[in-house]
Amino acid sequence: MAARQLRWILFGELLGYLILANWLVAGKGWTPKQALARAVGFVFAGRLLFVLATFALSHPASEPVPAAMRLGPLDALRMVAGEFLAFFVLFTVVQPFERFWLGPDRLARCAARPLPLLLIHGYQCNRGVWVWLRRKLERAGWTVATHNLEPVYADIDGYAEGIARRIDEVLAATGASKVVLVCHSMGGLAARAYLRRHGAGKVARLISLGSPHQGTHLARFGLGRNALQMCLSSSWLAGLAAGDVIPPGSVSIYSRHDNYVAPQAACSTLAGATSSAIGGVGHLGMVFSPLVLEKLREALEPA
Repeated sequence: MAARQLRWILFGELLGYLILANWLVAGKGWTPKQALARAVGFVFAGRLLFVLATFALSHPASEPVPAAMRLGPLDALRMVAGEFLAFFVLFTVVQPFERFWLGPDRLARCAARPLPLLLIHGYQCNRGVWVWLRRKLERAGWTVATHNLEPVYADIDGYAEGIARRIDEVLAATGASKVVLVCHSMGGLAARAYLRRHGAGKVARLISLGSPHQGTHLARFGLGRNALQMCLSSSWLAGLAAGDVIPPGSVSIYSRHDNYVAPQAACSTLAGATSSAIGGVGHLGMVFSPLVLEKLREALEPA
């Protein structure tokens, strides 16, 4: 369902660009090839403007960046370009067709590493966000499962039962007694909703990547019940924190330059979990970042 909803969103957007291209042909006297080239340009420009808007909207709520993580002009440009590429690839190429890019999860009896990983995506996404990280983790010897949070704009508490069923499926397929939850963005809140309802008996630890554990300034611009729940100081977040069950060894990995979660450090703090900060990486760029992969490996294999 999550992938299907994203396909319809993409279809509607592309239909709009085709209508625009047709208008350009009829109203401007351009050839179809010229109109198509301009329509493609609008696709890129629209996505670039969206990414720039997220950085602009998050800036007023952003915290001062430690001196060691401050970016020069070229590094900042590289970060914005990386965030744009991540956004374009995920929302145009991968997520609408996640079954093609990811295929079924490759679950088997755990041998090299005893605990399987369950990857849970964030807001308005699907399992396609893990197209890069899943491959890297599997090459490192991990058994990796994924899960779609459905429907896209639902109450976050409503995701708990789907996560519970997926955990049971993973444990049955691998013979393991527990899983490690690796969650991006809102996925960390959905995992906490599961832990509050079902406890940590089947979860070894929770590792979140860019999760707005205390809410985020940008949530007020989102759609759906889940966006409202992620607003700063929401009553839902207060209730979640009051009933938190966080497994020992849990880690919150976040970026001091996150363009979706702001204020970055304050929003990423989770009682009972260790905070691990990086710099120079945007919110969606985290799922393609070698730096995040290194932090994730450290969290999965503590000394």
